[in-house]
Amino acid sequence: QVQPVESGGGLVQPGESLRLSCSVQNRVFSTFHMAWYRQAPGRERELVANITVHDFTTYADSVKGRCTISRDNVKNMVYLEMNNLKPEDTAIYYCNAKTARGIEREFWGQGTQVTVST
Repeated sequence: QVQPVESGGGLVQPGESLRLSCSVQNRVFSTFHMAWYRQAPGRERELVANITVHDFTTYADSVKGRCTISRDNVKNMVYLEMNNLKPEDTAIYYCNAKTARGIEREFWGQGTQVTVST
């Protein structure tokens, strides 16, 4: 019922940009906080960006100024625009949906690979 699906990853060179997309086919998508996480090999998963039901956004210090998270409550989509990509941005990026009301629940996508070549 709640199944985030990521897309838009790929291989890019340092300095390039790309946009990740996450589709959530659920009728109450607008009641979810949405976020992007990433995990590099051998490292812990980390929060990249978050956007609340009220469009309040937060970013990790490592991507602040280079990334923009946005959502479309009509299309049930959330996006992560990344600019000036760096090798340290290489990771699997995961889309996360979290309930903003009722019992707290989280839902995860399978991830999309972003590789920034050196």
